[in-house]
Amino acid sequence: MDNQRNLLLAVVLCGLLLLGWDTGMNYLYPQPAKTEASQTAGAIAASSPADTASSTAPAAASDSKTKIKRTREGGLIDPAQIAEEKKDLVTALAAPTRVKVDAPEILGSINLIGARIDDVTLKTHRQTVKLDSGPVRLFSPAGTPAQQFAQFGWVGEGIELPTGDTVWQATPGPLTQSNPVTLSWDNGEGQTFKIKFSVDAHYMFSADQSVINTSDKPVVVKPFATVNRTSTTASTDTWNVHSGPIGDFGDAVSFSTNYSDVSDAGKVTPAGKAGWIGFTDIYWLSALVPQKGGDPAADFRSLGNNIFRADLIYQPVTVQPGGEAGRTTRLFAGAKETPVLDMYEAQGVNKFGFAIDWGWFSWFEKPIFWLLSKLFSMVGNFGLAIILLTLIIRGAMFPIAQKGFASMASMKAIQPKMKAIQERYKDDKQKQQQEIMALYKAEKVNPLAGCLPMLIQIPIFFALYKTLILTIEMRHQPFILWIKDLSAPDPAHILNLFGLLPFTPPSFLGIGVLAVLLGITMWMTFRLNPAAMDPMQKQIFSIMPWMLMFVMAPFAAGLLVYWITSNLLTLAQQSYLYSKHPQLRAQADKLKEDVERVKARDAKRKT
Repeated sequence: MDNQRNLLLAVVLCGLLLLGWDTGMNYLYPQPAKTEASQTAGAIAASSPADTASSTAPAAASDSKTKIKRTREGGLIDPAQIAEEKKDLVTALAAPTRVKVDAPEILGSINLIGARIDDVTLKTHRQTVKLDSGPVRLFSPAGTPAQQFAQFGWVGEGIELPTGDTVWQATPGPLTQSNPVTLSWDNGEGQTFKIKFSVDAHYMFSADQSVINTSDKPVVVKPFATVNRTSTTASTDTWNVHSGPIGDFGDAVSFSTNYSDVSDAGKVTPAGKAGWIGFTDIYWLSALVPQKGGDPAADFRSLGNNIFRADLIYQPVTVQPGGEAGRTTRLFAGAKETPVLDMYEAQGVNKFGFAIDWGWFSWFEKPIFWLLSKLFSMVGNFGLAIILLTLIIRGAMFPIAQKGFASMASMKAIQPKMKAIQERYKDDKQKQQQEIMALYKAEKVNPLAGCLPMLIQIPIFFALYKTLILTIEMRHQPFILWIKDLSAPDPAHILNLFGLLPFTPPSFLGIGVLAVLLGITMWMTFRLNPAAMDPMQKQIFSIMPWMLMFVMAPFAAGLLVYWITSNLLTLAQQSYLYSKHPQLRAQADKLKEDVERVKARDAKRKT
């Protein structure tokens, strides 16, 4: 009766865990849902840093009370906002005051009103797995529902300065990798302001800001650069993947500030010298990289209405009569591709590779990613690459697994003796434990040795998990048949008959084909463990694989592919070792018979 009650309690607790986890995740990290209002920047977003330096806190108060629905990758989710965005883009991008940008991986334009880079799409990344879904749009003009842009200018006193409404003149475009474009504006007071834009083969713009002073007196200005964006399009910020303000401050990348922190404070100034500053989503990054030695002030501001800004404001620059002075700021606007970020880091952008939130175990995760990428380059399919990675890992671990198997077999061999001790000292648990430990010592058995292979796999499993959910190289990577994206959960849900029924099951019930295969293979591998003599333990072990099936169902499909492959290799390894050591098979069969005999005897006693 006690065993049945304990089993029922275990089942209830597991069910509550599944329901509680799903409910908690939905509360803390809401899934896509319709939002009612379109939120735009208005005149505030077009302001320079000086315009809003003292007026952000009141507006920020309303931001912290707004719970925005977001998706894992980010972007607009309200159909009304999506329609409005499309309409606004048609109007804004058709304006004649634009210079086209056409780089190897970027397509877009520069707005001559305000000297803004506010139109950036990524040529090599699609919005969805559909081939005709179009390129990912990263930057959109001010006032659109998905606004995000970079702006360059100056603040100062005593002279007329360009503003967000200034119309600049440009040299012939388009802006390409081989053709920089220079914007200029004359204030009519003896100063000419210039911004020379260039772009490289990937996602890095350079903005050379200069002031030419032809007047008879010196002028003092402070160059600035900003990234302005709405948090409405941000990706979901979770405990293991940061989305929001980011930067390198004091020789360390900071993931500690989120949008709500900036909303509550109005302005957040990170401690330490800024190596770069901006905003990150799970796959995308917009960041400003200041000139070496420029020592700019760096901060994040909330402008109200879910609009945020990252600022770089350089120290005052004095331009003597007849002289020229300036600063150069780089702008990264693109995908967080590991080789590209590492390349920029090698070129001097400090810690840029850590714009990807690898976490504490980057020293282990990066080698796993490197090996997976190399395997992908060989076979051309990330699913096959994951299978090959599993084969390599299990092959390297085979000697350890052999020792673990021998220990497991030894445990099976002494099970009858353990059962006898348990029966003899069933009323004295302390003495029972002492006798069992003495038995381990006498038989030279380590009960934990069989767990070693699984313990070693834990960091590998976690490294692969982080690689799958973080690296854009895994995004939209297909495997076979219905699996079109290994970084997303298995889309084939059994409860809605694989999409035939018009509803999407909640995540904890979204059991797909891969999850079922995981449960089956896990159940088969659990049967390899020493048979539990205690009925309660046996019942728990019989439930565990199916609970793991539910727990793992919402995880990335690639992770399930890894675990299923690992389970199959464990089964193959078991068969091989039994063939090499037939006496172990005999011991296992005898132990199974003993367990069944004890089970039958206990049942007979109850009747």
